[in-house]
Amino acid sequence: QVQLVESGGGLVQPGGSLRLSCAASGFTLDDYAIGWFRQAPGKEREGISCISGSDGLPWYGDSVKGRFTISRDNAKNTAYLQMNGLKPEDTAVYSCATGSGKLCGGATWIFSMNYWGQGTQVTVSS
Repeated sequence: QVQLVESGGGLVQPGGSLRLSCAASGFTLDDYAIGWFRQAPGKEREGISCISGSDGLPWYGDSVKGRFTISRDNAKNTAYLQMNGLKPEDTAVYSCATGSGKLCGGATWIFSMNYWGQGTQVTVSS
């Protein structure tokens, strides 16, 4: 059974950093693309980052490019999202997801995720 569990969210001041974790079970993380989404109150869900299986090629949305870094630890079967330079507009529920594809395929991964974690709240405020 595929399961994704996020952790690492919390309250942080503007300019601060957080690292989110996405612990996977029921499948091998390295075999599939893993994506991170976020959804702020009243806004649509936004795909922000993805890491492809095997080659680990990353993709970033424009809103987080240069500030966020996606990675994975195959030994721990866990993906990470390192978030630096956080802004109040980054406040949202962050979720990881996976699907049947191995590659992020540019932005196409956003439409191909089938399994989702429960999400973790990130609040950026002074």
